[in-house]
Formats: sequence, structure tokens, C-alpha cells
Amino acid sequence: MRVLGIETSCDETGVAIYDVERGLLANRLHSQIALHQAYGGVVPELASRDHVAHLLPLVRAALDEARMDAGPIDAIAYTAGPGLIGALLVGASFARGLATAWAKPAIAVHHLEGHLLAPLLEVDPPAFPYLALLVSGGHTMLVDVMALGRYRVLGQSQDDAAGEAFDKTAKLLGLPYPGGAALAALAEQGESGAFRFPRPMLDRPGLDFSFSGLKTAVRVALRDRALTERTRADAARAFEDAVVETLAEKCRRALRETGRRRLIVAGGVGANRRLRERLVEVARDGGASAHFPRPAFCTDNGAMIAVAGALRLATGRASELRVRPTRAHWPLDAPEDEPA
Repeated sequence: MRVLGIETSCDETGVAIYDVERGLLANRLHSQIALHQAYGGVVPELASRDHVAHLLPLVRAALDEARMDAGPIDAIAYTAGPGLIGALLVGASFARGLATAWAKPAIAVHHLEGHLLAPLLEVDPPAFPYLALLVSGGHTMLVDVMALGRYRVLGQSQDDAAGEAFDKTAKLLGLPYPGGAALAALAEQGESGAFRFPRPMLDRPGLDFSFSGLKTAVRVALRDRALTERTRADAARAFEDAVVETLAEKCRRALRETGRRRLIVAGGVGANRRLRERLVEVARDGGASAHFPRPAFCTDNGAMIAVAGALRLATGRASELRVRPTRAHWPLDAPEDEPA
């Protein structure tokens, strides 16, 4: 069984081919970072137009990489939401048109479900059930993953996602877009303890997050200081430490509350080195194991959509997804609901 996966929820165009027996056969990705860099963030209209330009060439490249034509493809999976409406419409329209032309079924996939299943692409994938920390530019949440399609959101950000806070703080420090990776690199040069920023919502029970105040704390701390290289590096290190400790402590609580013995980390911030090291410690202390997708599969990609589609097709549940392709907001704990 082979599934072609298409991802266009934001500013990456991803196409991949996944075989349930042989694994990933092809994985192609076009990033729009250079396109949006001049604006300091993603411009939705430009993102949609760029998806239009690159989808067909990427499909052709993926088929060439897998050394096949359309014949052996059993289904086409695509991201149906959440995400930018225009970008989603481009991917969904393309996928459904291709499915019609090739006489294949089209499978709508929840973008966050794709992230939650990305670790299954690895050589030693974790088995259900597991606890998942989904941490990216648009989402920060803890999810109890009981089985395919059975997800319970335990806590989530009440304002900025962790990745969004990384990018906004990077902008305060004068770093180029996208700022998250640049901030993490700058933090490697910083001295621990030079600044001390709050650990949001750790002083209260529960598993929700809040990161907008942390960004404000950085702004206040730097307001009357000269932004020397040392100051910027120390502030970046303190900010990263605060985010990592907050995420780690929430994961510790969630492991204790759920009793899960596997912790998986997904989303773009999941590629952060310090976060990975800290969560390995947290999992070990709680008698659990930590699992991470490779960095290329932490950010948006077609491979995670392909594997999610393949799993749904294999269990005969693909026909249940009748989601219209314009769902910018789509609760993770209702992945099969049709929007009103």
C-alpha cells in the first residue's frame, strides 16, 4: 500500500510517498523562507501562490525519486486543516483533482495528527498509547494519544505558542526571520544565569501554557540596556532556559498524571537541542522513554501526512473523513468531525 502525501498548511510545500511495508520512498520539500523574509513573517497570499507554483514539480520529483508512476499509488492524502485558508485550499484542490485524474481515493488529514504520527517514520517507532508534546510556531499542547484518531488534549497554550514566542523574542534581539533557530544558535554563546525570566504558569496546577508574558519579560529586561553581543546572547540563553524548563515541568506532570511510559515530541521546536536533552531526562526520571522524529520531520512536511493517510487507509477509516478543505480551525480531539 502506497500513499502520496501533500502538505500545504502554511509556508512549506511538502510531497512524499510512503509505503506501509517499505517505509518512506520519497520526500520532497520546498521552503518559502526566502520569499517571506523581507516581510518578517508569512504573507498568506504569497504562500498560496507559491504552493501553486511548486506542487506539480514536487509530485513529479517524488515519483522520480520513488522510481514509479501514478499506477502503484493507492491513495492521495492531503492536509485539510488547521492552517492558512488559502494555502489549504490550494493543497486540497490539487490533491482532489489529482485523485480524480488518477482514479484514486483522496484522504483528508488533520495537520496536527500528522505531527503526532511523525515519530512513526523512524526505525524504532513508539507504540500506542503515548504522551505527546506538540510544540511549534502555531501550537503548544500536551496530548494523550490513545490510538489512531483517539486524542485527548490535556493542556495547551492560552496565548502565544512556544515557537511564536521564540520568533517574536528573536525579533526583539535583532535576529533575522525565521528567528527560532537563530535564537537557539545565539543562546549557545550565552551565559546561564545572567538573566532570569519567569517560568509561566508553573506556579499553578494544570497543564496549560502561556508564553506571551515571557516575551514581554525579555523586552522589559532589555529596555534600558545596550544590546551588545554578550547581552543578546545572555538574554537568548535565559529565554531558552525558561521555555525549556516550562515545557519539561509540564511534561513531568503529564507523565505522572497519565501514567504513560512513552513521551514523543513533535513540531518545529522539538528540534531544539536543549529541549531534547531535558526531555530525555524528564522521561527517564518518570520511568518512560522519549522519542523524537528526526529534525527534518519536526517541521511541516509531506511525509507525516503520507504516513497518517496510510494508517487511516489501512484501518479502513479513510472514508469517514468528509472534511471540507477550508478548515482553518479544527479541534484535535475531533479529527473526524465534519465542520459546520
